Amino acid sequence: MEKDEILAKAQKENNGIDLADKSAQKDGAWIAYIVCVILVIIVDTVNGFVLHNVNRGIDFVLFSAAFVVFLVKFIRLRKKHELIPLIIWGALSVSMLVVWILQLCKVF
Repeated sequence: MEKDEILAKAQKENNGIDLADKSAQKDGAWIAYIVCVILVIIVDTVNGFVLHNVNRGIDFVLFSAAFVVFLVKFIRLRKKHELIPLIIWGALSVSMLVVWILQLCKVF
């Protein structure tokens, strides 16, 4: 088999999906999430020192993103061990939402 034939056969088996592109996109999303976590930590720290208050809305968004990742993973794979981080991220997300709403109502 020639190189072009092997490539064509692999693309046909994968329904035209470029696995290298898919892998690069997955890696890029993972790196983007890590950068977001680092930036949120920096923003929260600076807000804490300068404003003496931390906006939990940003944390709510970050935790919700992690929750959605594990939700989609759990729905697609149906693996029970994915349920634990799903519940943890969901609880963190809801708690940050509640704290953020309380901050908006000037309770905190």
